[in-house]
Amino acid sequence: MSNFDYKLETELLPKINKIQNIQILELGVQKGRSTIKFLQLCKNNNGKLFSVDIDDCSRVSKDENWTFLQSRDDNFNYIKSIIKSKIDVLFIDTLHEAQHVEKLIYNYFPIININGFIFIDDISHLPYLNNKKRNNFYCEINNKETFNKILDIYINNTDNIDLNFSFISSGLAILKKKSNNLNKPVKILTREFSIKNIFRKIWKKIKKI
Repeated sequence: MSNFDYKLETELLPKINKIQNIQILELGVQKGRSTIKFLQLCKNNNGKLFSVDIDDCSRVSKDENWTFLQSRDDNFNYIKSIIKSKIDVLFIDTLHEAQHVEKLIYNYFPIININGFIFIDDISHLPYLNNKKRNNFYCEINNKETFNKILDIYINNTDNIDLNFSFISSGLAILKKKSNNLNKPVKILTREFSIKNIFRKIWKKIKKI
């Protein structure tokens, strides 16, 4: 089992596998690894999967529970006009850039049911650091910016969403919707570079002498 499949099997599917008549919106298909798993869940739970990709991925499956939309993931009016009903799961695995992920979250949030989930793949920069096997500048920077953006959203919405992270493979953010409100993100300002913390670090060094 690949790291991606293991992540889905252990961190994602157990959270949604008991939702009957489940409605899933998947953004990003490629080879259909997540698509096939979602379709199996839909078959078991009398559900429906809508998948969106800019490339033609229509050959991934002929399952009657599947509707494939060849489109940009931010073609919101078109996609919502096809789905029509509310969804239980939004899976984001397309363009992993912070501003784009933010746009997707805020535009699809209104059509997600209360207690529904948003899963965002590729939020960990750790596998892509310069000294790691997957060494990749683009993925390192964008994943870290996406991770921080999700925290910025959460810090101003602790009453509206629950948030958890998995760091298996390239990581997964797990947001659970608690209300229909979603406030704008707020940049988190820490005291890491405060004068107080600088003195704290100096004092710790002096104590070691």
